[in-house]
Amino acid sequence: MREKLAPVWLLSKRELQDQFRDWRILFPLLVLTFFFPLLTNAFAGRVIDFMNRYGGDLILDRMVPFSILIIGFFPVTVSLVVALEAFVGEKERGTIEPLLSSPILDWQLYFGKLFVGVFFPLTASYAGIAFYIAVISRQALNLPPVGQIVQLLVLTFAHAVLMVSGAIVISTQATSVKAANLLASFIIVPVALLIQGESILLFWGDGDVLWWAVAGVLFLAAILVRVGIAHFQREYMLGREIDTLNFKWIWKTFVGVFRGTATTLGEWYQVEVRRALRSFRVAFLLLALITIVGGIASYLWVSDIVPIYVEGFSLDEIDAAFNGVGLANGLSAAETGLSFGYIFWHNLRTTLVIFGFGAFSFGVLGQLIYILNVGVVGGMLAALSYFGFSSVELLLAGILPHGIFEIPAIMLVSAGVLYLGAVLITPSPEKTLGEVLIYAVANWVIVFVGVVIPLLMLAALIEVYITPQILLQVMR
Repeated sequence: MREKLAPVWLLSKRELQDQFRDWRILFPLLVLTFFFPLLTNAFAGRVIDFMNRYGGDLILDRMVPFSILIIGFFPVTVSLVVALEAFVGEKERGTIEPLLSSPILDWQLYFGKLFVGVFFPLTASYAGIAFYIAVISRQALNLPPVGQIVQLLVLTFAHAVLMVSGAIVISTQATSVKAANLLASFIIVPVALLIQGESILLFWGDGDVLWWAVAGVLFLAAILVRVGIAHFQREYMLGREIDTLNFKWIWKTFVGVFRGTATTLGEWYQVEVRRALRSFRVAFLLLALITIVGGIASYLWVSDIVPIYVEGFSLDEIDAAFNGVGLANGLSAAETGLSFGYIFWHNLRTTLVIFGFGAFSFGVLGQLIYILNVGVVGGMLAALSYFGFSSVELLLAGILPHGIFEIPAIMLVSAGVLYLGAVLITPSPEKTLGEVLIYAVANWVIVFVGVVIPLLMLAALIEVYITPQILLQVMR
């Protein structure tokens, strides 16, 4: 193992020597490391003073964990240029050919660049955090608990690996440093949005929940590293000289995969739709397992917490809520506003959100949205079961009549997104990353148009005109 890692360290040592000689990298890092914590501390104090003038009643101590999170983030954004130039910078300087012709393996070359890309921003981030803690310790402020500080340090490491691994993927695919730097916004902006969500967990969430966020970021970083290694091709880097956005080729490739060899609609269903469904088979079975386990887990969890929350409501409030439910069940679809168009558009929008978030995160966020939907159903059945309703009857009468069409449709959408992420992290030497993405998206659209939309239409019709009548008989 040591022999295999020796080339990684040799390449990293060479890169580190080059970076330590470049003042254009060291100077911004030093400024951010020692000036930005002071600026953050002063700004936080001014904000707290301003808010407290108008009854905000905020405490500066609560801003400390958030400030640590931000101080760890900004040095990574500046030193991201090191990772963005990892391969394409070598290509512009004319040093890429000797490097690629060396006997170093692809994964050794990739991890050597990754180590250097993570080392600089992580060193600057940890130094800035240490300097900030030293500053606030002299201001009679309460430091966060040791466990939370460790949590923030691990989260900073996860952010650094995530951003650097994404930057190296861009560096292997871009043909110029300018193009790589322009694409950096697709890394910085999403991570900035991610930090906003993490800051909410810091202020109002539980520490255990934040650990799940840390695990999720590390998982995404591991996927990005896998994507970079899977699609790292030495010949491709040497052969391509200019980036071109050929919309005609993209559309032609997509239509070719979507239409396939079929000449009629029936043949398209028999050949292309069946082929796409077969490719989703493993992912669909995994989603079926997630549905069963997630539904049961949500049912059991809500069953435990419902008695605790119900204690805060009076019997009159509970009776009023159930009277409203009973009244709604006796109303027609027109009176409740639940029309076919509303239900169909709601379900269609859900599938598009699953695809959008899933495609953006290699399927991870799409599966979280799907699990959330499963959890809502299980939790609703558990809550109603606590008040004396039969969860089995509600499942059979209120969900399954339209759910036998709606649930498989949403499962197919989620399975397609999971398949897309799996394809992207699978090595495909005969195809570029763009080609792999087009083929995966085309297969998803085939299933979406050919199977999901018809199933959602049937589900909406049944949910509006049949399910309420069945449910009304059971509720009576």
